[in-house]
Amino acid sequence: MKYYKTLLLLFFICLNIHAQQDTLRINQLQVIGSHNSYKEAIDLKLFEYLSKKDSTGSIYGLQYEHISITKQLDMGLRNLEIDVYADAKGGRFSHPKGMDLVKDQPAYDSEGKMNNPGFKIFHVMDIDFRSQYYLLSDCLNDLRKWSDTHPNHEPVFITLEPKDDKENIFGTSAEPFTSEVFDELDATLIKHLGVEHIITPDNIRGKYATLEEAVLNSNWPTLKEAKGKFLFILDAHGKKQESYAKNHPSLKGRVLFINAEAGKPEAAAMILNNPEDENIPKLVKEGYIIRTRADSNTKEARNNDYSRFEAAKNSGAQIITTDYYLPSKFFKSEYHIFFKNGTYVRNNPVTTK
Repeated sequence: MKYYKTLLLLFFICLNIHAQQDTLRINQLQVIGSHNSYKEAIDLKLFEYLSKKDSTGSIYGLQYEHISITKQLDMGLRNLEIDVYADAKGGRFSHPKGMDLVKDQPAYDSEGKMNNPGFKIFHVMDIDFRSQYYLLSDCLNDLRKWSDTHPNHEPVFITLEPKDDKENIFGTSAEPFTSEVFDELDATLIKHLGVEHIITPDNIRGKYATLEEAVLNSNWPTLKEAKGKFLFILDAHGKKQESYAKNHPSLKGRVLFINAEAGKPEAAAMILNNPEDENIPKLVKEGYIIRTRADSNTKEARNNDYSRFEAAKNSGAQIITTDYYLPSKFFKSEYHIFFKNGTYVRNNPVTTK
């Protein structure tokens, strides 16, 4: 009888823990995720060619890759970063010039997907162009399938960087992101994920006059309400950010949150890449969601330096991005980051005290 009473007690304790977790709000989490989550490595032959041409050594900052996005999610990562390029007619990026610099590279886009109109995913035009997905739509379809298979997953935070680089040395340029192009980006996200799977600014603003007012009043959804959903943050400044918010006060009707400064009606989620920024803990306590970085340009990994990761954890930034949830395969280093017991999601050390 004593044995069964003990089991029953443990059962109710577990139920209570889960109930407490469900009532936490999403800004009371801290998650680890990947930077340029879609990225495949530059082909070795091309990388060697570029490294000989690069007197600055900056090319070594691109020497990393990721396992598939769905495998990252299976591991427990709950942040992704995706770069998108507009390509209304298709074919703009179908033949990267880097393919002509070195012979005998693996085939690129053998199915011809880059010829299709629509948003494309890759890192750097003509140089760092290999990607798990050629089309944003394909990536979103896989995210939807994964989410449907794991309906109780914690919210996945996704930063989207809209790239419209000017003409490079090879003569390639990207299409500008106008308000109309952003309309199409929103429509693409909704079409392939379903609006019911997205946490939007409208969801957060609710009855409040501005999005920021809602955030300062802790109107983020609970974990129970956010299960099986995605939250998108636009990684952009200046004209692109202004174009996205134009005619959408407090981001009314928009899908993505933007990197607006505190005090702006649209302020809710911010990207502060320096984890030692003393403003982060203050902003986190006020209710904003902050994304920061544990490492960049392979520097920390090459030096087995965890100082930025420790700063990121202690700052309370809800989103910590890394290129190294697994050790590098390109140079000798044990550097890779995770929370205690090998997890990638935990209660926020600042907002759950």
